[in-house]
Amino acid sequence: MTLQQPALTTTAAPARPARRKAKGRRDRGRLFQEIGMLAPAVVLLTIFLIVPFLLSFWTAMTNQPLVPRPTPVRFIGLTNFLRILKDDLFWTSLWNVSRFTFWILPVQCGLAFATALLLHQKLPLRNFFRGLFFLPAITSMVVVCVIWGTLFQYPTGPLNQVIGLLSGGHIQPIDWLGDPNWAMFSIVLLSAWQAYGFQMIVYLAGLQGIPDELYDAARIDGANAFQRFWHVTMPGLRPTHVFVLVITTIQAFKLYTQVAVLTQGGPKSSTETVVHYMVRTGFEEQKLGLASAVSVILFLIVLVIALLQRQLLRRFDV
Repeated sequence: MTLQQPALTTTAAPARPARRKAKGRRDRGRLFQEIGMLAPAVVLLTIFLIVPFLLSFWTAMTNQPLVPRPTPVRFIGLTNFLRILKDDLFWTSLWNVSRFTFWILPVQCGLAFATALLLHQKLPLRNFFRGLFFLPAITSMVVVCVIWGTLFQYPTGPLNQVIGLLSGGHIQPIDWLGDPNWAMFSIVLLSAWQAYGFQMIVYLAGLQGIPDELYDAARIDGANAFQRFWHVTMPGLRPTHVFVLVITTIQAFKLYTQVAVLTQGGPKSSTETVVHYMVRTGFEEQKLGLASAVSVILFLIVLVIALLQRQLLRRFDV
């Protein structure tokens, strides 16, 4: 007598293709949803940023004026670039903005880093002070320039009065914005105070991303406060340092508003910058092709500096 094995029936097999199709439809729907959400930003960036940027390369090789004239626009090749490179004022502006960048990096980034380290501690009202120190970063630069212009007034401005009081009258009033030796330094102080709040927030985010377990392990191993800072905090902030340095350098080379409001490039071209030179060439002299060539040169300079910074920081394992 033989026993028949009962037939095995599975109901899950036919359902698998259906589940795969449902999952595929959900994935496609999620993809279309993400594309739809990104599309407005991509379209606006393309129209108002990418397309004008690409057109500037063509405009830089023409004699395009700001206001249309009866004379036709001609292709002149690299003539605009050669004119700029032969202009002493352009090289002065490039030197000034390089000097500004060299000064602003340690002042602004150092102040932001120190403030972030302080406000990362468990202090009373630390959230209030975080918002207070970040306030200048969301204040209009024009408003900041007006406030600091009042502080810099010569000879009876508040800053000169404080210096005279602290020095007992031994230090004479300083013409902060009228002296070529002090004008750029004054803009560095103003700019560092206005913008360091952004870098402070970035550093705070980096500090909060370092696991507490690393500090606990360092304490167990007997590391003191400085050793924990050097061997735990600094390595944990390597990507943050790279981001802050690159972003601050790019913003420094775009220096314009402070110069336009306070000094107009003076005194004696000591605060003339590349962007101010470009705007004056394009709008006051109405040489749009020449101004476009300046923008292309500035883009290439900033690109090269950013790449060199990244390579240098990687070489030093930062």
